[in-house]
Amino acid sequence: MGTRDPFKASEVVSRRGGAAKQPLSRDIIVAAALDLLTQEGLDGLSLRKVAAALDTGAASLYAYVEDLQELHALLLDRALAGVDTSRNPQQGWRARLETLLESYYRALSRSPGLAQLAMSTIAAGPNALRIIEALLGLLGEAGVEQATAAWAVDLITLYVTAIAAEQSQRRRQPDPLGTITQVVGAVSAEEYPRIHALRHHLLSGSPVDRFTWSLEVLVKGIVQTPRPDAPAGKAVASRKRMTPARNRSSSKKL
Repeated sequence: MGTRDPFKASEVVSRRGGAAKQPLSRDIIVAAALDLLTQEGLDGLSLRKVAAALDTGAASLYAYVEDLQELHALLLDRALAGVDTSRNPQQGWRARLETLLESYYRALSRSPGLAQLAMSTIAAGPNALRIIEALLGLLGEAGVEQATAAWAVDLITLYVTAIAAEQSQRRRQPDPLGTITQVVGAVSAEEYPRIHALRHHLLSGSPVDRFTWSLEVLVKGIVQTPRPDAPAGKAVASRKRMTPARNRSSSKKL
């Protein structure tokens, strides 16, 4: 007769035969919702479908989430768990800011529909708070006055979220820039002289180069443009501190 291993969980069997359903929890519901979002996108996400994936009724979910809006917020915060907010003492604030935002971009790009969800949902869980705290700290190192930094966090994350949403949509298309490339390339020099003159520049540059440049424009603007109601006399980053790490991420692909 064998000896039962006390550390090995035995399979729970229902009275009707077969394995019993795993008890519901908020964590299980959010995990199922993230799987559903990955498979079907944002349009395919509903409480009814999440409940069906868990072999239960939609009414059962309301004991753990108030509504679909709350589930969206929980799902988004779960997706942000992998965002890198670690502090590398060998890097300056500018390089760490770029690392954090690239990590934020990748987190939103892992699942179809996730960036679109982030455009209309405010994550307020521990992961979102961790990211906000890190961004405020980095902007503080840059010399940004605190009230200005509070607004700047929203501006920066909105930009990166929009880029992630745009790229997510483009990845679903076989040739996302084909139509606009043809249109811009064929414009009339007489009717659209500026577009014609800059037709090669309008669509030039890699996603990484455009991302890095745009981020530099945003950060410089934030540093040099305090809120109109912000307290005066706060430190402003010097020109030397604003110097970016040249092409630090040029080998990465957004």
